Amino acid sequence: MIISMRITVFLLLLANLLLFVWTQGYLGASDNPDARRLAQQLVPERVSIVSRGEPPRPTSKKADAEKVLDNGGDKKPVESCQRWSQLVAGDADQVERLLADRFAALKVKRNTVGEITGYWVFIPPLASREEANRKVVELQELGVKDYFIVSSSGPSPLAISLGTYRNEDAAKARLEALRARGVRSARVGERRSEVALTELEVHGPAVELDALRRAVVALLPKAGAAPCPAPAEVTQ
Repeated sequence: MIISMRITVFLLLLANLLLFVWTQGYLGASDNPDARRLAQQLVPERVSIVSRGEPPRPTSKKADAEKVLDNGGDKKPVESCQRWSQLVAGDADQVERLLADRFAALKVKRNTVGEITGYWVFIPPLASREEANRKVVELQELGVKDYFIVSSSGPSPLAISLGTYRNEDAAKARLEALRARGVRSARVGERRSEVALTELEVHGPAVELDALRRAVVALLPKAGAAPCPAPAEVTQ
């Protein structure tokens, strides 16, 4: 009887020992959930609190992108525009060669214009000589005496000139006087010299434009750049 009890106690101790060894993983993978939790426990000093009593705010791709930029990511360069005006053709050619050789990333737009020498009041070009003659008859009936029809081979063929002036204010005063007589189709325009001047508008990163401006001044000391005019707002 005593021997059987000792054997029973021994077997119970052996069974407990084997269970302990098995749960600790010494005999292979364990299915004990407590053992797995211990193995997956986080390092306490690396745990940070993200919210107290409220859920964390959701993040967006835009916010993540802005965070990357703030942390030293690649930022899009600031775009700008500079205009060089009143250049003779040869000087404009030199600037364009400079752009091609050293500033290929910049984009240039070239315009050819004449220098403003004065202003004129005129009726825009008409479709035919007969229509121009009819318009002259209307002007005579309204008491207008100072006029002439521009030659069909001129810069504004078959327009009717109603006076030329050195400054814009004088031209506008003439226009108001004509409108008081009932002339509704007249307008004020610029008169330009026959010697054509060139205007260059250069678009691109502001840093590149600053370097270009210094290079142009070294090449053409009298050439000056100004910011491009803002585009006119479109009203609906």
